[in-house]
Amino acid sequence: MEKNKFNVKQFVIITLITSIWIHVGETLRAMFVAFPLMESFFEGKVQLIGMEQMQLSQALIWGLWDTILAAVLVFILWLCSVVFGNNGKSVLISGTVTAFATIGIFWIANVNSGLGEWGAAFKIFPLAWIELVIGAWIALKFYSRNK
Repeated sequence: MEKNKFNVKQFVIITLITSIWIHVGETLRAMFVAFPLMESFFEGKVQLIGMEQMQLSQALIWGLWDTILAAVLVFILWLCSVVFGNNGKSVLISGTVTAFATIGIFWIANVNSGLGEWGAAFKIFPLAWIELVIGAWIALKFYSRNK
């Protein structure tokens, strides 16, 4: 990657490629961890829509969320790469910052609003962090390839 030169086309392509991993990771985490925890939390209180009842509009919103998450991750990785270089430090920093700035804030807001519990957040957040660090590593490989 050329220092301090932001290439929009390269960013979009790398974001779309990285978003494939983010889509897979988010879906698996939702199906096997988040939804079961949320269903047990809301049992008898609220009717939740599970994966089997999901409609196209909800799937599109999830897809949009995943793509925004990937774009934030790839942009923060680009910033870290400019400052620290194309290395593991950039991957760890960008994955961690993105995890706290998105998933972390989401769960703090959920718990604070009474819509979740800390136990669920402490189970879900580490999985999200791993997913985002892997996503940053994938994006770094494409940025390194396009020097």
